[in-house]
This record gives sequence, structure tokens and C-alpha cells, in this order.
Amino acid sequence: MQQTLGSTNNAGKASLDLLTPTNHVTIMIDYEGQMGFPVKNISLSELRVNAAIVAGATKIFKVPAIVTTVNENVFSGPVFPEIEEFYPKATSGYIDRTTMNAWEDEAAYTAIIKTEKQKVVMAGLWTSICIVDPALSAIADGYEVYVIADACGDVSNEAHERAMQRMVQAGVKPMTSIQYLLELQRDWARQDTYEAVTGLMKRFGGAYGLGIHYAHNMLQH
Repeated sequence: MQQTLGSTNNAGKASLDLLTPTNHVTIMIDYEGQMGFPVKNISLSELRVNAAIVAGATKIFKVPAIVTTVNENVFSGPVFPEIEEFYPKATSGYIDRTTMNAWEDEAAYTAIIKTEKQKVVMAGLWTSICIVDPALSAIADGYEVYVIADACGDVSNEAHERAMQRMVQAGVKPMTSIQYLLELQRDWARQDTYEAVTGLMKRFGGAYGLGIHYAHNMLQH
């Protein structure tokens, strides 16, 4: 049965390809300092903002979320502060791996399948390894995979673009961080999440967030 949002009039039904708060699990992969330092396809400041939007969106909409690290204590270091803000290490059960492919890590794989979601959203570092490997593996296992392209980073534009191209050719559905957030909100009449969504955008949404801030203040006059 298709999930519909908003009014119950004679409007059309939403596509089953669209993400909803209850139909997917999100995996945030290796947002760590050592993995971020070499990123060249996107500025590190923009990457951090986009990662924050993804993490914030999962919290607002109570999406099952998994945070993974790779060799955190001996090589890659702690997760970005923006991730830890929404998912504190002490209480969020980060999964530290040695494998480059999270799908081949027993703890990560078990956490994913326990959610019983057939749609898997991925974002993290690096696109060409830590995202490509589990994305292709998940597709091979029959999952629908979405990758948040502007929340992924790699050592060059070429590395990121070829990785995205390879995944899309294999069936991955690309999207952006703000697209992810707004696809979950879907209807501005959804008041239980409206304030949190616009608040997240005011803080991390760049020009769009500034526009929301402006509009909210002007409407008070």
C-alpha cells in the first residue's frame, strides 16, 4: 500500500520510489577527520554542513540510523562534531570496522538487516570506496540504495564523479542532503516536524535557510 501524506482528497498517490520516515535505514559512513582531510570534490566546510543536514533529518523524523567508523582509534580519528552533535558517541553505538566495505562487517551488516528496511540510504567518505562497496553489495542482496551525493567526499572530482556514475549505472538513486530532508517532510502541513525542519535549515541550509529566517522574521511585522 502506498503511503500518502497531507490531505485525503482526490490528489494522486506518491511514488513508491520516494523516501518516507518509516521505509528506510540511513548509514553514515566514516565521517572522520583523517578521511575528510584529503577530500577535494567539495569543500570540507560544505561537506560538514551537508552531513549535519543528513544527521539532523534522521533525528527529526526518527529514521533508523547507523554511524560507522573505520579504525577510529588508530588511524581515522573521531567523527565530525556535526555527527556527534546528533549522535553522541557515548549513547549511539558507533560501529568501528577494519573492513573498507561496511557490508562485509558483521556488526554493521547485522545492524542494517535488523531494521528490516528494504531501502538503504548511504552517505560518507570516500565515495569511491566506502560508499561504492556497500552500495553495490546492497544492490546485489536485493536492496534499493540511495546515495546522498553532496554528503559524500573523495580525493578528487574525478574519483567522486566516476564513483557516482558507477553506482547509478548499477541502479543506485542519487540525491542531495536538502532533497533528503524535504522528501521526508513532504508536506508543510505536517506541523509536528515543521519547526524542527525549518530550524535545521536556518542553521545549515545556506541561502535557503537564510530565506526561511528572513521570511519568519518579516511575517512577524
